[in-house]
Amino acid sequence: MNVTELARRLRVNSKVLLQTLPEFGFDIGARAIKVDDKIAQQIQRAWPKIKRELDRRKAEEEKERRMKDIAARREEVGTVELSDVFTVREFAAALNLPVTTLMQELMKNGILVAMNERIDFDTAQIIAEDLGYEVVKKDQGAVDVEATEEETALQAALQSEEATQPRPPVIVVMGHVDHGKTRLLDAIRSTNVIDTEAGGITQHIGAYQIEKQGKKVTFIDTPGHEAFTVMRSRGARVADIAILVVAADDGVKPQTKEAIKIIHAAKLPYVVALNKMDKAEANPDKVKKELSEFGVLVEEWGGDVPIVEISAKEETNIDKIVDVILLVADVNAEKITANPDRGAIGTVIESRVDKGQGSVATVLVQTGTLKKKDPLNVNGRNYGRVRALKNYLGEDIKEALPGTPVRILGFQNAPEVGDILDVDAKDAVKMKKTKTLKSQAVASVLTQKSEEEDEEGKGKKILPIVVKADTLGSLEAVLNSLEKIQHEEVGIKIASQGLGNITDAEILKAEGTNTKFYAFNVVPTGTAAHVAREKKLMIYETAIIYDLLSDVARELEKLLEPEIIETQHGNATVLEIFRQDKKGQIIGCRLNEGKFRPEISIRIKRAGELMGEGKITMLKSGKSETKEVPGGSEFGMNLKSRTTVLVDDVLEGYTVERKEKKLELSNS
Repeated sequence: MNVTELARRLRVNSKVLLQTLPEFGFDIGARAIKVDDKIAQQIQRAWPKIKRELDRRKAEEEKERRMKDIAARREEVGTVELSDVFTVREFAAALNLPVTTLMQELMKNGILVAMNERIDFDTAQIIAEDLGYEVVKKDQGAVDVEATEEETALQAALQSEEATQPRPPVIVVMGHVDHGKTRLLDAIRSTNVIDTEAGGITQHIGAYQIEKQGKKVTFIDTPGHEAFTVMRSRGARVADIAILVVAADDGVKPQTKEAIKIIHAAKLPYVVALNKMDKAEANPDKVKKELSEFGVLVEEWGGDVPIVEISAKEETNIDKIVDVILLVADVNAEKITANPDRGAIGTVIESRVDKGQGSVATVLVQTGTLKKKDPLNVNGRNYGRVRALKNYLGEDIKEALPGTPVRILGFQNAPEVGDILDVDAKDAVKMKKTKTLKSQAVASVLTQKSEEEDEEGKGKKILPIVVKADTLGSLEAVLNSLEKIQHEEVGIKIASQGLGNITDAEILKAEGTNTKFYAFNVVPTGTAAHVAREKKLMIYETAIIYDLLSDVARELEKLLEPEIIETQHGNATVLEIFRQDKKGQIIGCRLNEGKFRPEISIRIKRAGELMGEGKITMLKSGKSETKEVPGGSEFGMNLKSRTTVLVDDVLEGYTVERKEKKLELSNS
């Protein structure tokens, strides 16, 4: 057997094979071209064990290399100081590690977080020590994160001595996907928002107000699906009180745990809403026990966290939970104040491009009063003036008081979600109007990873995609989910991302590539759809993030090389040639081992050297056609091959099966 043929069967480089075999007792020579068939069979049988040993050595070498890298970084970094809570990206910067490397270490320890998610000191200390770093906690007096000028201005305004007037408390509703957060709000405000959300899963932050006992309360609904982590933490940053919704029939789930972390990190007072008590499977005691394991000790168990057992579907105890929220708000009344007599300052909680209205943003006014024609100063830049104000019902209003969520028209460009609007900001730079705006925050995350991804992409098959969404929050959520798709053979490349409908210019830019377009809550323009059909480019439209991710997985599966499984069926020796013509060769053989049947493939070997290939079209035993020939018997064969067979040639029978691979996505 040729060494190259043996290497092909073992799926290894022939030079590597020749270098490796002597170490395992097969001394065939460093420049060997052929191997005896018997030795070749022995090598094939021993190869799985040899490969395991080679893989083990490779893993050890990789581990040693990583440890050297870490040691070098540790020497450079020294002792690492960390605050109580910080993002994964900040943690990676402190350790002088690539973000992706740190995320892989976190995953190995069962911690599934995105780079913008927060982790606590205790978790980080365990990970850092595993990597060989010495970690200490910063002094409580130390400044954890350098605040931006806008954040400092917001904090100063909220803590001003003039901020003495009561304002509506802002309530954030958090919890796991499908545990009933939106249905709870639906029951509270007696509207039916849930039916407008795709798949019954909240896709954006919704901000709403109710009035109870003569007091206004503002609610922020954050999505519970894992993809919307960024939006959940954003909701917590602007809230005064949290409602942690937990399904009594499902218990504490991944997003529940994450919501608890966010609430504790933000030091928010909160109430637990034990939902779905109408179900037969409801087990409140089990859920309370699970909550206690994550630091949530409810009042009836001796803790200080109020809990209300509810059924949002049946509207049971809805008034009770609102009363408890108002009670918690009264207890914290000294913190829930504002100054309505100053210019408005607040946080952008949603941003999108509307086809008819242009750039639209939802802002939670945290102090001050926002009026028409007020300048839209966001993060030191002027985005225009307030053209119109609308409340959560879509009704026009003249002004927005503190604690009010308001939809603002008049932005020349869509601001980033999480940006701070400060009407009184001085020296704001005027923004130039642009046709489309991409999420700079998300783009920076992707840019930071680009070098590592380019390195990883070598040898991978890459699916380029363009993602367009209706809001920045949704765009961030989709891109954060796409980041978690990791596979050693295939990957995705975000060719472009942005807000608004897909245009024909974007389609033309992708001409001649296999780029796929994903439209999340948006559509292609009429001409764009026509151009895409002409250029044979696919556009996938959806309003449900699960469906988008599933389609990406299906597209990546198409790029996976099928697994080739070769099955050996034995070998035969040619005894006599009866006829040879263009239609085929009729020959007499003796089957040395295995079983032959029609349609199996044949390798023709002469003196151990591969001469050609063919296929059995018919088998005869005696004068009768047969479907199978057993080992040790003599038989006739009709062989279809371009290679002329000679007496004493060896015919090896085999079949090849192509098994399509399925994409197994990591849970990162």
